[in-house]
Amino acid sequence: MAHTKSGRKRIRTAERNRVRNQAVKSRTKTMVKKLLTAIEAKDAEAAKAALSVTYKELDKAVTKGVFKKNTVSRKKARLSAAVNAL
Repeated sequence: MAHTKSGRKRIRTAERNRVRNQAVKSRTKTMVKKLLTAIEAKDAEAAKAALSVTYKELDKAVTKGVFKKNTVSRKKARLSAAVNAL
């Protein structure tokens, strides 16, 4: 346990950020899974619709600092390549 007032505040802040980051990661993973199921079903229209929603969620995660920019760029490139292969 922290001894100083600022240390206790950092613990509270870190916990709040951890919960928010966890929620954002969970939401992006859900969107990626929905996209991948549309790709496996070979449903091009649903995949294109899911791709735009997934892009939006991934970009939001970058602006919130949950993922790094290059990580999301790589994920987006791989997902779009999979959709274009349909």
